[in-house]
Amino acid sequence: MSERTSVHANFSLAQARHIVKDLFTPVPAIYWADFLLSTFVGMAAFGLVRRVLPLFSVAQGIAFVICGLCFYRAVLFTHELVHFRDKTFTAFRVVWNLLCGIPFLMPSFMYYTHVDHHMRKHFGTKNDGEYLPLGSTPPSHIVLYLCQPFVIPIIAVVRFLLLAPISWVSPAFRDFVHRRASSMVMDPTYIRPLPSRQVLRIFRLQEALCFLWTGSVVVLLTLRIVPIGFLTTAYLVSVFILFMNAVRTLGAHRYTSHGEEATFVEQLLDSINYPRRPFVSALWAPVGLRFHALHHLFPSLPYHNLAKAHVRLMAELPADSPYRQTESTSLFSSLMQLWRTSRAANVHQPRPQTAGTHRLSPAAQSLTRAH
Repeated sequence: MSERTSVHANFSLAQARHIVKDLFTPVPAIYWADFLLSTFVGMAAFGLVRRVLPLFSVAQGIAFVICGLCFYRAVLFTHELVHFRDKTFTAFRVVWNLLCGIPFLMPSFMYYTHVDHHMRKHFGTKNDGEYLPLGSTPPSHIVLYLCQPFVIPIIAVVRFLLLAPISWVSPAFRDFVHRRASSMVMDPTYIRPLPSRQVLRIFRLQEALCFLWTGSVVVLLTLRIVPIGFLTTAYLVSVFILFMNAVRTLGAHRYTSHGEEATFVEQLLDSINYPRRPFVSALWAPVGLRFHALHHLFPSLPYHNLAKAHVRLMAELPADSPYRQTESTSLFSSLMQLWRTSRAANVHQPRPQTAGTHRLSPAAQSLTRAH
């Protein structure tokens, strides 16, 4: 039996599911309390940064970080929304969009494509907008990816303030906007499938609300009812949120796929858990995202049960289970390993981005065993 076949044989999805079978029910009160507390504390801190605290003071800096972290946590509830069953948590979806999705120009429809990231036939391929082969491309691609947060807020304003109304009167342009400018993804070349009629209704409603929001802000700025400093602070907070999420995303996977279809276990081994230092890791990977490998194992497991589920799986799965290879000691170590893997692939073993005979390189297999 080959090593790859052995690894697959040593993992039983049914056994893993049985271990955590009682943890799949979300508790609405936890979602509401967590989201609303994060949002309103973020708003209060934003107000302190804007109007109360001295400019460029330590206190203002602390308030800015608190504001950014709270809004970052609130924004990432969109990851839970996309995994809720249809026609559930309806009120929560509406309130999240009104308090968070629309103001930050990240309405929930822009994240619907996330489900493709979990499909076995799409993960790590050109149909997965949330994956880039950063482990086999030059390290400069990692740096370039980390530069995106500085321009995305500007692109978002242009998309909803200018492109949206044009798309309402031009069917051809509408298709372009839907495919090329309506997804929250890593890959800027990603082409989104056109929405169904049901999704299109949600799409247009949320798009219109974002247009009204951005248009209202422009009018208030023009009339000097809202000072230009509001725009500056909002931009900086948005960059903070996007940059934190970009760093978190770099630590979510090993990015060793070369674009071919991956097996379920290969998808699992490409993903990473961070069970250590729960307080710190929950700041940079909130709402359960520090257990990203576990999330790929069970996408519908609610975020508030992930830590408990991980402890059970580590205690009850066999000693040779591939799941044990998903842990990393820290985000820093994962980022450094990604950088080293990228350098090694391009200095010692350059590989073209074409279909190969194996989905994971020998270096990538060694890496998953090391973790």
